[in-house]
Amino acid sequence: MGEDEDFDKLIDGIKNVDDEPDLSACESTEEAEANGLALKDQGNAALMAGHYNEAIHLYSTGLSHLPNNAIILSNRALAYIKVENYGLAIQDATHAIEADPSYPKGYYRRGSAEFALGRAKAARKDFRAVCKLRPKDRDARGKLQECDKAVREAAFAAAILSDEAAPLSDSFRAESVAVEKTYDGPHPAGELLSDTEKEAALFEPGKLPRDFVLAAMEHFKDQKVIHKRYVAHLLISIKHYYEKQPSLLEIPIPAIGPDENDPTISPRLTVCGDTHGQYYDVLNIFALNGLPSKNNPYLFNGDFVDRGSFSVEVILLFLLFKLSDPDCIHLHRGNHETKNMNKIYGFEGEVKAKYDDKIFDLFLEVFSFLPLASVVGEKVFVTHGGLPTEPDVTLADIRKIGRGCEPPNFGLMSDLLWADPQPFPGKSPSKRGVGYSFGPDITESFLKLNGLQLLVRSHEVKDEGYLVEHGGKTITVFSAPNYCDSMGNKGAFIHFDETCEPKFTQYEAVPHPNIRPMAYAAGMGGLFM
Repeated sequence: MGEDEDFDKLIDGIKNVDDEPDLSACESTEEAEANGLALKDQGNAALMAGHYNEAIHLYSTGLSHLPNNAIILSNRALAYIKVENYGLAIQDATHAIEADPSYPKGYYRRGSAEFALGRAKAARKDFRAVCKLRPKDRDARGKLQECDKAVREAAFAAAILSDEAAPLSDSFRAESVAVEKTYDGPHPAGELLSDTEKEAALFEPGKLPRDFVLAAMEHFKDQKVIHKRYVAHLLISIKHYYEKQPSLLEIPIPAIGPDENDPTISPRLTVCGDTHGQYYDVLNIFALNGLPSKNNPYLFNGDFVDRGSFSVEVILLFLLFKLSDPDCIHLHRGNHETKNMNKIYGFEGEVKAKYDDKIFDLFLEVFSFLPLASVVGEKVFVTHGGLPTEPDVTLADIRKIGRGCEPPNFGLMSDLLWADPQPFPGKSPSKRGVGYSFGPDITESFLKLNGLQLLVRSHEVKDEGYLVEHGGKTITVFSAPNYCDSMGNKGAFIHFDETCEPKFTQYEAVPHPNIRPMAYAAGMGGLFM
């Protein structure tokens, strides 16, 4: 079976739990149309207001009256794209096309979701169909050109890979980047050094002055960035650091609490979920919970970038803290620390606007070597997405996962980055169109086999900032409040002390400068705003 056939089989197997019983047989044609279209209009209003889950519910109810309405199916597909449920979007768009092959938005939605999953050739076919139906549609032609470009870039990347080209980090010389006299940001040594070896030594793990990190944090807050020279030093050093780290980390609970003078605050590790470029909410986390330090360590569980338009500031701050003190902050790769997601959801455009394409390539190298999971206090398994759905996977298997690459569509790495929990037993093709969802029985089996008591993952917006599932064995934590300035959700983080019992802190979003989410997304990115 070919790759496309495997993918089609996966999409066909997705269970849509949003679907409602078909009521059309119990109504007259006029009643069904009146009810369905009224719900469609309500869904459109919710969608326009950014209330995507509400829109999905309204469209689903509308489809219970008009199950084959191409417009409602296409609109629900758009809502699914907004919440990154690309598999369900493809399913709905395909049904819309089957219901009305002359309706261009069905192809448009399916092409959008296919592109988000890195399937540029399939997306190109759908946008060609849109252009055939609407020859004068400039937008569709622009999207078709983006697909053509992506196909060419993929072929070029494959050719380079076959030639085993050396990574940029092996040849880029940070010291060759001149620091202009007009630069008003912080310097690692407090001033520009003429001794380039001494400067480079400051970027060795554990050597970066904390004063520089804190000065950079304030500089970012003022909507300024640190110099490209220092960013290049940082990324090259941290890439070499991470390529020596295992895919699975072992993180102990610290022996001393965050305030040595206050014994009432127990030693703890703080676990945060997605932050998605919401820099000012990250600063709020630190205001509530203290800055990262050896005695106040953090684990940020992936998806630092994309969507929010301060992604550069978020990831640079995390990496600066990491290089200053490797024990004060731990980072996992999320599904958005990947090239295709960065192209669509804004990080690539943001890096190129604030720096350039070489810095973006260095970021991709760093992302490719980030750890995939951790065991906290010997009891809690933490990863961005979810659990492997294959039986008998051990922690040793996860330690052996090779990194330094873009994630495949299937397998252990894909599961750890993309999988979601489901309430019913077993595994099912994921609503996202990548990999599988896992049931409570899979969680129980994995934890028991590996001598663990709890799974913590992120990857999904939750209204309260966290959600406990699978009989208390699975926790989702999400740390980007009012996600994309529209979801209205709280953020949350978790404290783990020596008992490894979770203690939750919730918080609301804080104000940020007037730059909208995905401000740097271009081309195809406009589909996902």
